[in-house]
Order: sequence, then structure tokens, then C-alpha cells
Amino acid sequence: MNKRQAVTSLAALAHEQRLGIFRLLVRKGPTGLPAGAIASAIGASPTAASFHLKELDRAGLIRSTRQGRSIVYALHVDAVRQLLTYLTEDCCQGHPEMCAAPTKAAKNFCRVEGEGK
Repeated sequence: MNKRQAVTSLAALAHEQRLGIFRLLVRKGPTGLPAGAIASAIGASPTAASFHLKELDRAGLIRSTRQGRSIVYALHVDAVRQLLTYLTEDCCQGHPEMCAAPTKAAKNFCRVEGEGK
């Protein structure tokens, strides 16, 4: 991840409803939720939710897939890992042991059992 990608991702999260959608999808994990369920969960109209989902998708933080007549949105786990790693990779002025928990959490974010370490 480069600085421009990080800024795009953080800008997408810098809105109350988009941050709410992101946190909802983090809790849901890779299974995601249909757009209508997301709109209901955050208390937004379908049009507003669609706009915010598009912004998060454009930033690469979520992905959409069509399942029948529904569009299901889920966290783009690799992109979120890359963002967390980018934000913490130079932690503690060359003393990563001081912030081991956050950097380890970033590397293990949504790790599926059996996935390479």
C-alpha cells in the first residue's frame, strides 16, 4: 500500500455512516450482508446506503458480489490488512517490540484458520 491508497481509504472512513458500515462489516466478517440489511442496520435510506457503499468499494475496503437478486457487501480483508500494516509498520522508532500487539493484530486481522502466517 502506498500513501495515496492509505489517504483514499482513510478518507472513505471519515464519515459517520461509512464508518458505521465498515464496523458492521468487520463484525460480519467475510460473509458480508445484503445492501438492504446494511441500510437498515445503520438507519439510512437505501439511496444513502448505496452511496456510502459505493465510496467504500471505490476505496477498496469492501467488495460486492451478486447473489441472486441481491448485492452482498463484505469486507475486503486483504485491503484492510494492508491499511493496518501501512499505518503501523514504522511503529515506535525502530522498536517494534514496544507496539507488538497492534502490529500483530494487523497481520492477523481476519486470518482464517490454516491460512499462511
